[in-house]
Amino acid sequence: MTVLICDPTDPEAIQAIEEAGIEVDNKPDITPDALMEIIHKYECIVVRSRTKVREPLIDKAENLKAIVRAGVGLDSIDVEYAESKGIQVLNTPSASTRAVAELTVGYLFALARRIPQMTVSMREGKWEKKKFLGFELHGKTLGIIGTGRIGCAVAERADCLGMHNLGYDPYVNEADHIEFVSMDELLARSDFITLHMPHTEETHHIIDTEAFQKMKDGVRLINCGRGGIIDEDALYQALKDGKVGGVALDVYEEEPPEGSPLFSLDEVIGSPHVGAGTGEAKARVGQVAAQKVIKAVKS
Repeated sequence: MTVLICDPTDPEAIQAIEEAGIEVDNKPDITPDALMEIIHKYECIVVRSRTKVREPLIDKAENLKAIVRAGVGLDSIDVEYAESKGIQVLNTPSASTRAVAELTVGYLFALARRIPQMTVSMREGKWEKKKFLGFELHGKTLGIIGTGRIGCAVAERADCLGMHNLGYDPYVNEADHIEFVSMDELLARSDFITLHMPHTEETHHIIDTEAFQKMKDGVRLINCGRGGIIDEDALYQALKDGKVGGVALDVYEEEPPEGSPLFSLDEVIGSPHVGAGTGEAKARVGQVAAQKVIKAVKS
């Protein structure tokens, strides 16, 4: 029984798998071409967002019993096709919830008070008190598009800040701390909008030029969900026109977003897809992934 680790994984998780009597090949930097050549050797693979598991790779996986995604979204895996071949597709949906929710809330504060821009100004030796007049989050309306585990965790935290939460999700219509409304109403009423959904054909460019036109002037956006949900060309124009007053991005249509004009704008702040990037979350993800690997391989 052999498991292939395709992306960086917590060392304690790898140790737990090995202690269960399972052989592990740890190749966290394996290329797509190299993976295609050796996938037939393995009964289970562990992936994060870097490694894509599409139909051609699945066709080569003659002995694969399970694909374990150490993370939340499964949009990097052709799930239905894998399952049609008798391959289990497993993930760790709750392990990184807190980390992503906290980054989202951090971005709420950063956008309201322009913390990154003030830091840059101070490093340049400036003292621009009047320029950086911010505003409070208390009393503001937060629109949450996608009210799964992470969206609800954000709502719980925003409620503590005195924000009013609107929610839209085609699959959910009830949750604590959230008033559910239509997508159009959410866009029209929200001072901030945060996105927490997978990138699928259904959600591709769900925030486009038409959506921006329905928003309040000066709205702030946060995307700690998936790249491709926001049309970045439309976002750039909305920022240039002043429709969007600020945006915080952890994910992008192309990663890394080399040459993106968005980062030429002062109103844009961002991070390199680190939503789940805390030591605590990585340890939890690894622990849960290890348990699922052991169960899948030994079943």
